[in-house]
Amino acid sequence: MADEIVNVNEFQVLARQALPKMYYDFYAGGAEDEHTLKKNVQEFQRIILLPRVLVDVSKIALSTNILGYTISAPIMIAPTSMHKLAHPEGELATARAAAACNTIMMLSFTASCSVEEVAASCDAVRFFQLYVCKRRDIAVNLVQRAEKSGYKAIVLTADRPRRGRKEADIKNKMILPQLKNLEGLMSIEVFSDKGSNIKPNANEIFDPSLCWRDIAWLKSITSLPILIKGILTREDAIKAMEVGAAGIIVSNHGARQLDYTPATISVLEEVVQAVGRRVPVLLDGGVRRGTDVFKALALGAQAVLVGRPVIYGLAAKGEAGVRKVMQMLKDELELTMALAGCPSVEDISRSHVRTDRDRLQSML
Repeated sequence: MADEIVNVNEFQVLARQALPKMYYDFYAGGAEDEHTLKKNVQEFQRIILLPRVLVDVSKIALSTNILGYTISAPIMIAPTSMHKLAHPEGELATARAAAACNTIMMLSFTASCSVEEVAASCDAVRFFQLYVCKRRDIAVNLVQRAEKSGYKAIVLTADRPRRGRKEADIKNKMILPQLKNLEGLMSIEVFSDKGSNIKPNANEIFDPSLCWRDIAWLKSITSLPILIKGILTREDAIKAMEVGAAGIIVSNHGARQLDYTPATISVLEEVVQAVGRRVPVLLDGGVRRGTDVFKALALGAQAVLVGRPVIYGLAAKGEAGVRKVMQMLKDELELTMALAGCPSVEDISRSHVRTDRDRLQSML
């Protein structure tokens, strides 16, 4: 049946069939009313493409460079939790797919496999996504292990002082296994009278006091570049520049934290303008088509991150499913670039899209 799949969205159907309801809901669900979850996808549909014709597109160059690492296309693998709930090989399969697709994988703090296991599985370029715990020595341990294992950057997730309220997990009484990267460092077996351990675990572990001044501390414990993930406003983009971030990831945590935040594509341009291209800006959230990638690049992103579709591909077909997801998006982007008159990623510009803001300004 995998051969019959014609777009990335169809992997979600297969994943729903393959996974227990509890696990599918864990991956697919968003916070509270899931308004932002829907908007992350829908807001891409409001952006119109403006193709150029009679451009030589006999050759299309998709490759780009992120923090000095050349990848085959501006499509990266976002940090997502607990891949072994989707497939027995977990993040090892995802990492091998990333290597095969010549792209960057961001390994989640809450991965099913340790930083060392993933590093040993293949030669993919890897970044490590970090939550800062109340016990700062744990962050020091993990960052040093990631650096020793050859990870190339630290991705600090900044939008989770507390865990968002995902009602499906509450109803399903979702229980997560212990975090592989915390084995030997601390116990995370926190029990709840309501039957789910997710919220108690998160609120016991993560440090809600983390603030901008702590970036200096984080920089003091590693020589790796630090990207800040969870930026949604011009003001926070400017602060990220002030504290020396090496990159910014425009993200609302896959709409899993605070509902009714803006769709990431709708605030991307504001963040890019605030940064002024001093550091790479990456977009996370809602990417389901090659046209989505094109739109993000036109609005100033250097690359996009793909989260749920990777999980759905993994659940449906393991490593091959992840490779298929990434290849489909890459192929669709290549076709979009050809039809839009863009022979290379560098040729994609703001003039290739029209947004709601453009339409409003034209009426004034």
